[in-house]
Amino acid sequence: MKWGRARWVSSLGLLLFLLLWQWGASLYNPIILPSPRETLAALLHLVATGQVTEAAAATAIRTLGGFAIACLAGGSLGVAAGLQPVVRRLVWPVVTVLQGMPPIAWIVLALIWFGTGSGTPIFTVAVATLPIVFVGAVEGVRTADRSLLEMARSFQTPPGMLFWDLYLPHLLSYLFPAVVAGLAVAWKVAVMAELLATDTGIGAGLAAARVNLDTARALAWVAVVVGLLFAFEYAVLHPLKRRLEPWRQTELAAGGGAGSAGAQPDVGRT
Repeated sequence: MKWGRARWVSSLGLLLFLLLWQWGASLYNPIILPSPRETLAALLHLVATGQVTEAAAATAIRTLGGFAIACLAGGSLGVAAGLQPVVRRLVWPVVTVLQGMPPIAWIVLALIWFGTGSGTPIFTVAVATLPIVFVGAVEGVRTADRSLLEMARSFQTPPGMLFWDLYLPHLLSYLFPAVVAGLAVAWKVAVMAELLATDTGIGAGLAAARVNLDTARALAWVAVVVGLLFAFEYAVLHPLKRRLEPWRQTELAAGGGAGSAGAQPDVGRT
């Protein structure tokens, strides 16, 4: 019942957005704001001509490649920093610098270092999202229940069991929200880098639409990006989370869903 009501409210919000979009389109020239129907027609044309498949594949490879690097490096450094205060003090200033740099600055530097091509978006995605994953990993390790860990050690719990049954579940409750947030940033950064540095991918499609003043096609490409983000999040990340966090399903079944979304990383804690 609650799930059905939530879907109904979400559908109502989407309908309201489309109505406001249509109302705005009626006030302005299509070059400024095309209608939802014109945008849908442009999207269908891109799909029919095969442009969406080719561009989406190129963007997805660059996005996920850069984000995988960020997850491996940021997650490893975050776990090490959470376990060892010396590592945390050593790495945190560097992560702060990475976090403070705007993505456009990284894109400019990457263009100088790597030139045009896939290297620029992959590098930019990696450095832009690494701090998000790092902070989630640090907080996941630092906030683990110390009394529970001490009790496990007093019973001489094997290191493998200690990691899989105690550290990892708590770490995931912090890391998954960070990964979801980082993935959203990764798609946006990748498209921005492609717009300036490549002639393939969704960003390149946006650049071509800008040159031709084709706003409907530009919005269609935006819809493709949003669709990819939602598809990957709900088709990959959420099923993976349910598989790695089976206790969450028990909490939901028992009425404990209030805390099932996982804790949010505290980006201000050092």
